[in-house]
Amino acid sequence: MNQVEIALAAVAAALLIAVASPWVWARIRRPGATAESTSDPCRAAFEQSPNCILMVDAETLRIVDANPTLLRTLGYTLEEILPLDLSRVFTDQSDNSEALLRKLRDPNPRMPFQVGQLCKNGTLLNVEIRGHRLDLNTRHVLAFTTDDVSVRRKIEAQLLEKQQHLDHLAHHDQLTGLPNRLFLAVHLPTAIEEARHTSSIMAVLFLDLDRFKHINDSRGHETGDKLLKAVAQRIRATVRTEDVVVRMGGDEFIVVLKTVRSSEQVNDTAARINEALSAPVPVDGRPLVTTVSIGVSLYPRDGANMGELLRHSDTAMYQAKDRGRNNFQLFSPGMDRKLKERMAIETSLRNALQRQQLDVHYQPIIDIQTNRVVALESLLRWKVPGQGFVPPEKFIAVAEETGLIVPIGDIVLARACEDMARWRDSGSTPVPIAVNISAVQLQRSNLPATILRLTRQHGIRPSMLQLELTESSVFERRENRSGESNEDAVSRLRELGVRIAIDDFGTGYSSLSYLKRWRVDYLKIDRSFIRDLVTDASDLAIVSAIIAMARHLNIQVVAEGIEGWQQLEKIRQLGCGLAQGFLFAKPAPEDQCHRYLTGEPLDLTEEQEHQLSDFGATTGNLRVANN
Repeated sequence: MNQVEIALAAVAAALLIAVASPWVWARIRRPGATAESTSDPCRAAFEQSPNCILMVDAETLRIVDANPTLLRTLGYTLEEILPLDLSRVFTDQSDNSEALLRKLRDPNPRMPFQVGQLCKNGTLLNVEIRGHRLDLNTRHVLAFTTDDVSVRRKIEAQLLEKQQHLDHLAHHDQLTGLPNRLFLAVHLPTAIEEARHTSSIMAVLFLDLDRFKHINDSRGHETGDKLLKAVAQRIRATVRTEDVVVRMGGDEFIVVLKTVRSSEQVNDTAARINEALSAPVPVDGRPLVTTVSIGVSLYPRDGANMGELLRHSDTAMYQAKDRGRNNFQLFSPGMDRKLKERMAIETSLRNALQRQQLDVHYQPIIDIQTNRVVALESLLRWKVPGQGFVPPEKFIAVAEETGLIVPIGDIVLARACEDMARWRDSGSTPVPIAVNISAVQLQRSNLPATILRLTRQHGIRPSMLQLELTESSVFERRENRSGESNEDAVSRLRELGVRIAIDDFGTGYSSLSYLKRWRVDYLKIDRSFIRDLVTDASDLAIVSAIIAMARHLNIQVVAEGIEGWQQLEKIRQLGCGLAQGFLFAKPAPEDQCHRYLTGEPLDLTEEQEHQLSDFGATTGNLRVANN
């Protein structure tokens, strides 16, 4: 009851006591009496009360008086209701009449209870009744007030429905209708406790869609939302009814598998999800293909609480990403160590950017026929004070994932332009500088504007820059933030006069149709084909085919990773014009590169002493991780 209802009940109780006092009892209206027949103010209050009031004999439970409000509510006249006993007016909706009579005979005014109230026409009302026992000399009377609670119940039901709706909105994702992370925060600890109590296995699957951002950016958020709804339905249809599917946000989902028999059952479920999401999803009449990487943690093996299970499944999911996507991985302690190492590398790399610990070294690209340096490739170096150089393969992938590759790439590009201007001003013979460009950098930054600004600032021609891109970064159909495709971005770079090289050719898409359509200046044959060129017939055939094809397309070929004279002689016989590797020179810092810029042939007898002497030179290029 609210405060108003309590106050009304108190007034009604006081009125009953006044009406039932010995002074008033003699004036209780008998059949045929009217309100005008008495001038007693208490009697008038009794008859004009908005509450239903009923007075009965405490011994016989027969009605002795009723106010007009009750009579109107039940449809009786006073003459009709007086002969009735209380059981004809009140009924227990659970059909426990004896319990009801006990409550009516000995009412507690502080504890109202609900009963059914019978009307004359048979209608049953839900009312709340409050009783008072009054002792009037030798006679005992029970005075009852009743309030119709049907309206209140209706309002309460409406409020409950609204509350449930709000709870549903708060704990469910509006786009997919799946439970959200708030729901998971409540449900998962309970599921863990149930698994602990029953000594059963439970699995937490962390799902992340592969390349969803590309679809969302290129096709629009509306298409992305439709894809997410379809994905949610497929995941839900793949698991059992008792399992829980949660959308964590974005393109991340959590699946909680309850009471699993073994890890094999979890593997089967994860494989079914992979298979279900690998099939094309029709959206607006067009098929979209997205796959999913899944990480799995098991209770109690991989964690005893919600935080540990989610963190470890997330770690396993990143392992699935690293292993090519569209697969699932079970968590292992080694993954956790690897994740912590990656996080440490990211933190250190951010500090290195702030402290300017990143440097650029240069390795010459040689004309095989003349041994002259025709270009320099800029190679990123990270030297930690007191620890030495960090291998590029340890931090380039981290830089790609975190987006740090964009400022790093800008640093290398700016440094290349600065060094080129410095060599020119010192009287050296300038040669083009090759700069590796990340796919992320190509998509997230305005490279043509940056290059135009840097070349004007240092007074060099854009044609003195050669941008090296991997096949994956060039040939995938992607768009940058302004809606420009990779192909458009590269075309704008070529309009400035910048030269374009495809790095690590043969290890990526190797789409010959792209080579036909695009204007490419150089193909750089990956060192993996050069390493066993002399002894492996397959490598020889591949390299020979690449050189022959490039010659017919008027594209120059650079053989990377030349470390021996036999390799050099073989690519010369095949018609390759340019080469790069330890056989010619190791990467060197800017202040040691003047000897490469004299315009004279390189003295190979001196340089060959440095074969394999520089850490990381075989992995020194900025590499672009497949997205």
